[in-house]
Amino acid sequence: MSKYAVIQLLGKQHRVTEGETIVVDSVSQEDGAKFDVTDVLLVVDGDKISIGQPTVEKAKVTLSVVAQGKGKKIRVVKFKSKSRYRRVKGHRQHLSTLKVEKIIA
Repeated sequence: MSKYAVIQLLGKQHRVTEGETIVVDSVSQEDGAKFDVTDVLLVVDGDKISIGQPTVEKAKVTLSVVAQGKGKKIRVVKFKSKSRYRRVKGHRQHLSTLKVEKIIA
């Protein structure tokens, strides 16, 4: 078994392993910056499992920002029949690509 953790970042939960890259909503860090996440909900290291209540004490995950960008464009359409009402809007979500450097339990 490998070492992984479940973290809470920007109100969403992510399952991460060391060396993995994840794409999340935009974080307020610049490219190349490293930061620690202390909201670690679960750490699994082989047979050793640490479950937080609500978080695991003294556990942290170090992340580094690889890139900032925008996601794929989606179209939002409003339509009402029989009244000639049509509205089309586009949206591109701001995203950050993060690399998991280290999991400390």
